[in-house]
Amino acid sequence: MTRQARKRHHRGYTHIKKKYRTKRKTKDLDEIDEDLKPRNAERLLHQKIDFDKPGSAQHYCLHCARYFIDGSAMKEHFRSKTHKRRLKALELEPYTQKEAEAAAGMGSYQPPKKRVMVTQQATQQDVNMDEDKRDQT
Repeated sequence: MTRQARKRHHRGYTHIKKKYRTKRKTKDLDEIDEDLKPRNAERLLHQKIDFDKPGSAQHYCLHCARYFIDGSAMKEHFRSKTHKRRLKALELEPYTQKEAEAAAGMGSYQPPKKRVMVTQQATQQDVNMDEDKRDQT
């Protein structure tokens, strides 16, 4: 029998492992659920212009916590598989401490309720502006 070569995968180098672990970190479902509340949603959908973010932070998907460069890119995203998966995952209410205590025997357990998730509408004004820009070029 021959010896197999060991794959190291940066074993022992915690600073490298941590970099790869957090490189593509997105918001968790409970954080997005907090963003879906009307007050927070209004604030996120109508952000001030920020040139450091894609599309100057004017095109934001609440369910996926992503910025897009224009309204048509956001509209394409709404038809994508990743967006539909995220909507499906957000249908269940997030896990709470009260639910954890009930499951451990400190109360009566009730399963989480299902919610109806609907994709936010891309404003027609954004889509029309993007089409006008394309026509001019």
